[in-house]
Amino acid sequence: MDNAGYTALTRQSGLMAEMRTIANNIANANTTGFRAEGVIFAEHIKQTGSDSLSMATASVRDTVQAQGALAQTGGPFDLAIEGDGFFLIDTPNGQRLTRAGSFTPNEVRDLVTMDGHPVLDAGGAPVFIPTGLGPVGIAPDGTISAGGRPVGQIGLFLPEDPLSLTREDGVRFSTNGVLPAEDSRMLQGYVEESNVDPVLQVARMIEVQRAYELGQSFMENEDKRIRGVIDTLGR
Repeated sequence: MDNAGYTALTRQSGLMAEMRTIANNIANANTTGFRAEGVIFAEHIKQTGSDSLSMATASVRDTVQAQGALAQTGGPFDLAIEGDGFFLIDTPNGQRLTRAGSFTPNEVRDLVTMDGHPVLDAGGAPVFIPTGLGPVGIAPDGTISAGGRPVGQIGLFLPEDPLSLTREDGVRFSTNGVLPAEDSRMLQGYVEESNVDPVLQVARMIEVQRAYELGQSFMENEDKRIRGVIDTLGR
């Protein structure tokens, strides 16, 4: 394969990676707290004798951290965040950050995610929801009150180093350390919807598909050209 073929092939591989990313975004357009993802293309140029070889890669992914729309549910343990903060949850793989605020008390009255992972308070301990004290209210700063009495506080956090924020599944993120998110606030009875814009994603999917078809056509024509040269020289 000549240089033109290698260049086209790496471009096609990157477009396939972007298509998979777009498909995942669309599939999670209704997932609470989901963060859309994009693909960043990079060009690599290498000197090969008197010529140079250019290749494109799409190995870098970018998470869109824009605020999603807030949907009112009325659930006492449904929480949405306004601002840049995250909830901190404890998973079998360690502490993780999330914006998905659909919570519920478990059998021992610890506040947990839908997957059963404990939600942590401002001090990094599981949040306990007492019973028998009256209606539960959650203030914008995360303070939990039962029957008008404060009983705990849900923590809001930010990564110490924003560049260390590592995406796991679009809803959970790992990081090297966390800090209190002082400028964020919670809304009880709401959840944050996915920040995916389905219309933009479908439009981008069409663009990528057309670009892929153009690249495929180029590779087919390049293959015909090379075969023609070989046939001509072989006579």
